[in-house]
Amino acid sequence: MRRRAWSELAYVLVGAPLAVLGAAYVLICLLLGAALAVTALGVPLLAAAVPATRMLGRARLALAGALLGEHVPAPEPYRRGGGLFAGLRDGPGWRAVAYQVVALPLAVVSLAVATATWGWGLVALTAPIQRAFGVNVPGSLGPAGIAALCVSGAVLLLLAPRAVRATVLLDRLLIRALLARDERASRIAALERTRAGAVEGAAATLRRIERDLHDGVQARLVALAMHLTIAAETLPADGRPMLLAARNDARDAIRELREVIQGIHPPILDNGLDAAVATLAARSPVPVTHRVALATRPTAAIETIAYFTLAELLTNVARHSNATEAAVEVTEPDAGALRLVVRDNGAGGATPDGGTGLRGTGRGGTGRGGTGRGGTGLRGIADRVAAVDGTLAVTSPPGGPTVVTVDLPRPR
Repeated sequence: MRRRAWSELAYVLVGAPLAVLGAAYVLICLLLGAALAVTALGVPLLAAAVPATRMLGRARLALAGALLGEHVPAPEPYRRGGGLFAGLRDGPGWRAVAYQVVALPLAVVSLAVATATWGWGLVALTAPIQRAFGVNVPGSLGPAGIAALCVSGAVLLLLAPRAVRATVLLDRLLIRALLARDERASRIAALERTRAGAVEGAAATLRRIERDLHDGVQARLVALAMHLTIAAETLPADGRPMLLAARNDARDAIRELREVIQGIHPPILDNGLDAAVATLAARSPVPVTHRVALATRPTAAIETIAYFTLAELLTNVARHSNATEAAVEVTEPDAGALRLVVRDNGAGGATPDGGTGLRGTGRGGTGRGGTGRGGTGLRGIADRVAAVDGTLAVTSPPGGPTVVTVDLPRPR
C-alpha cells in the first residue's frame, strides 16, 4: 500500500479516458480521410491529422512523468513545410497514432485488472460492515462465509498493486517504444540545423568578402588607373607607353575583379530575388518571360543558390537547347519550400545525370566562390541543390519541351 501503488492506480483511472479520446480521434480522422479520399480534402486532412496526434502523445508523456516517474524525452517538434502532404512522412506522428490504437485495449485490460483486484478486494474485505447495514451481502451467508469473503478480499488487495503494476509495465514499454524521442532522428535533425547554420555562415562570409573587394580593392584599382592616366598625359611622349601599359593592366585587373565579385555574390541580389531574376532574363540571348511570387524573402544562402541555379539553367538553354523562348517561375508551394521552374521550347533530350541529353555537355555553374563549379550540366545543378537537401526534376522528351523543376528548402 505504498505511494507507488496509488500512483499506478491513478494512472490507470486517468489514462483510460485519455485512451478513449485518442482512439476516437484516430478513428474519426481515418474514417473522414477514407470517406473524403475521392475528393481533394481526404489526403490533406490525414496529412494534418498525423502530426496533430503528437499532442495526445505529449499528454500521455506528461501523465506518465507525473504519476509513474517515467520521464521520457519527447520527439523533436514537428517542423512545418515540405509540401501539403509532408505530414504523411512524420514518423513520430505515425508512432503516436500507433500508440493511440494500442492504448485503448490495454486501458480496457488495465481497468478490468484494477476492478477485479482493487474493486472486488475492497468489497469483499468490507463484507461484515456491509452485512451490518444490510447492504450487498445475503442474510443466508453465515459467519464462516463472511470470514472467507474477508480473507479473499485481503488477498485481492495484496495482489492488486502487483497486478496493476504488470499492466502499467506494458504501458511503460509502449511509451518508450512509440512516444519516446528517436535519438538517431534527433541527431539527424541537429546535423541538419548545423549544416544550415554553416551554409548561412559561409554565405555571410562570402558576402563580407565581396563587400571588401568591391569597396576596398576595386576602388583602389580604379584610383590607380586614374592616376596612371593623369601621369601618362603629363609626361613626355617617350615615357607614356609604359604608363599606358600599366593603366591597361590595371583596367584588366578591375574587369577580372568585377567578374570575381559577380561570381561570389551578385550585387543585384541586394535588391531581392525578383530583381535578380529580371536581370538574368534580360541578359539571356533567348527571350525569357519571368514570374516571381514570394510572400517572404528567402535566406541569403538559399537566395544565392537559387540565383546561380537559374543562371546556369538559362545558360544551358541558350547554348544547347535550340530554343526560341523560355520561361522562369519562382514560387513557394508552401511556407517551407522555394520552387524554381525553367521551361523552354527547345529540342528536348536533357537528362538529369548530364549524359546524352542536349544539355548534358553544358558546363557547370556560372558561380564561383559560394557555389563553386557545378560539374557537367544538370548533374552539377543537382549536386549544388542537394547540398541543402534540394531536389531537381527534369521532364524533357525528345522534341521538347523541357521543364526543369528545382525545389529548395527554406530553413526557419
